[in-house]
Amino acid sequence: MSSQNISIPNYVKFAFGGSAGMIATLFVQPLDLVKNRMQMSGQDGSKKAYKSSFDAIKQITKNEGLFAIYSGLSAGLLRQATYTTTRLGVYTALFEKFSSKDKPPSFVTKAGIGMSAGLIGSFVGTPTEVALIRMTSDGRLPMDKRRNYRNVFHALARIVREEGVLALWRGCLPTMGRAAVVNLAQLASYSQAKQMILETELFNDGIFVHFGASMISGFITTVASMPVDIVKTRIQNMTVVNGVAEYSGAINAFIRITKHEGVLSLWKGFTPYFLRLGPHTVITFVVLEQMNTAYKNVAHRKVVQQQKEKEPR
Repeated sequence: MSSQNISIPNYVKFAFGGSAGMIATLFVQPLDLVKNRMQMSGQDGSKKAYKSSFDAIKQITKNEGLFAIYSGLSAGLLRQATYTTTRLGVYTALFEKFSSKDKPPSFVTKAGIGMSAGLIGSFVGTPTEVALIRMTSDGRLPMDKRRNYRNVFHALARIVREEGVLALWRGCLPTMGRAAVVNLAQLASYSQAKQMILETELFNDGIFVHFGASMISGFITTVASMPVDIVKTRIQNMTVVNGVAEYSGAINAFIRITKHEGVLSLWKGFTPYFLRLGPHTVITFVVLEQMNTAYKNVAHRKVVQQQKEKEPR
């Protein structure tokens, strides 16, 4: 029995998925902040606040301090602990369920599994997504309009107290729509890219293959998901004045963005989004693959040791 035949329990898959996502977030949180700021810039035809991603980083650190680029880190980590734990746990569990002994699921099946995992994970993670969007966007507001959340738990508590429990799921539908697109593109394209690279027989399964598949997956996912992402960001960060919200829904937000800012604005913040999603995808999957390999190796050694102990002396 080889280590590759070792089965990983579902609860371990969930834990590994969340841990891999949290580790990746430590590296890419500044890019997430820049992406959110750029998506909020130029809202409804107002002047763009940043010329580019580098200008955004320069202005943020100059006006708010060096550590401002890590604003919302607690929300980013809790988001991974909820959203990524759920989606990768569900995905890997379903992937194994629909795999035969000799080959993985078809691409269509992978796509369906990816979308299902994304929908479930995004619903679970929407409250932390709302907190993350608000915390990363707060610094762009005038001092008297900032929410000044101290951390993600303070943010969640205040949202419930000031706006009601349902406010935690504001923008849930576009969030789930984004997650469906992201996971359809990311998880399915990663698995497919990895399979295609391995089928060339030029490389053995390892970090290089995981890196290549992750970069391909990251680019495809960025192009496909950005229009839904900017709609989600605008809705989750919107204010409600005298019971009237800035946007009546996802379609209204989509129409107003394209009308006032142009169709290409749907890909506003493409560079930080890709630079965030690419490395995040790479780090997440590389760390996840290494965790899975380490677990299987340890479990395999235990099985071998147990077999030796049972052998007659």
